[in-house]
Amino acid sequence: MHVDELISRLKELTENKYLQCIQCGTCGGSCPYGMYSPYTPRRMILAIRFGLIEDIISSNAHWLCTSCQLCSSRCPSRIPITDGIIPALRELTLLEGNPPEELSMALMNIMRYGNPFKESPRKRGDWTKELDFEVPLMLKKKKADVLFITECFGAYHRRCKQATKALAKVMKVLEIDFAILGHEERCIGDHARLCGEFGLFEDLIEKNLKVFSKYEFNKIVTHDAHAFNALRNFYPQYGLNKPVLHHSQLLHEHLEELKPLFNELNYKVAFHDSCYLVRKNGIYEEPREVIRAIPGVKLIEFKRNRENALCCGAGGGGVWLDSVIREFVKERLAEDRVREAKLVGADVIVTGCILDIPMFEDALKVTGLDGEIVVKDLAELVLEAIEGGG
Repeated sequence: MHVDELISRLKELTENKYLQCIQCGTCGGSCPYGMYSPYTPRRMILAIRFGLIEDIISSNAHWLCTSCQLCSSRCPSRIPITDGIIPALRELTLLEGNPPEELSMALMNIMRYGNPFKESPRKRGDWTKELDFEVPLMLKKKKADVLFITECFGAYHRRCKQATKALAKVMKVLEIDFAILGHEERCIGDHARLCGEFGLFEDLIEKNLKVFSKYEFNKIVTHDAHAFNALRNFYPQYGLNKPVLHHSQLLHEHLEELKPLFNELNYKVAFHDSCYLVRKNGIYEEPREVIRAIPGVKLIEFKRNRENALCCGAGGGGVWLDSVIREFVKERLAEDRVREAKLVGADVIVTGCILDIPMFEDALKVTGLDGEIVVKDLAELVLEAIEGGG
């Protein structure tokens, strides 16, 4: 095994903090899949110390992690478990040539096509054809105030494209000067990083930054929380020097302009705090203030909310690891979450990350709650309020 590479990567990613583990067990108690995993983060660190790395790898426990950041955010030693230990173990699995098949295919497609769906880059902007106005391409426009990064799910996934179109429509209403990269945009790469494909992540950064450098823009906006995280926290290390906004922040900035446009909606809304908005980037109130501003909408909190919110299960490559996860667990996180929405009396789950949408909509079908609860991106809720509701 490539043990030397693992130890070297652990030193790099954790700055040797993995050696400061006090074996308190907070991580295992916090992990939403901790009860199913043969190796919680605490046990992983202990096994690494004793050279039992093969046991961790063969258990597949490191593929159970959905990168929700609960363990890292609560660790008293501040060990970067999610961004360090788990990706390092996954990288070792990739080097050994034994990754889960679904994940291997997704990563290969990202490398070859710039997206996990094996779709042509030329189709990345096809969602704009379904709108009744032209969405400007940077290739033609050259200059814009906002560069709108749609990311892969927002550009290609049938359901997620609806959220992308909604945000584009809202920006159009607000007369925001924005443009997209279309076929020039590639995967931003946060999932590749969390899966241990550091080489691919760096390659994507290099290619995306090369495209960014061709154009003039003042800020980047995205509705994908993982893309937001990577662009905000990792791309600057490679030269990105533009502000990066999550679309909830953009909508909040324009809230006073939006308020006179809102019509009444009769919804009981539970806002799902996406892991990479709250625990990683501290965005709590902006989306809630936007929701509260819509007449007739009652904001209901999940029992687990803000920094204690439950993960949807898509992060860290979880969206491509369904078959692996199902081997371990009785109920997926998204199924638990939609049951919680029912428990608190919500009829709408509003999300701040487009990956939440397919995860929750699938969970609603599995749990029999489809039809009782609907899932909307924040931009979809805002657009519905502007257009007058159902």
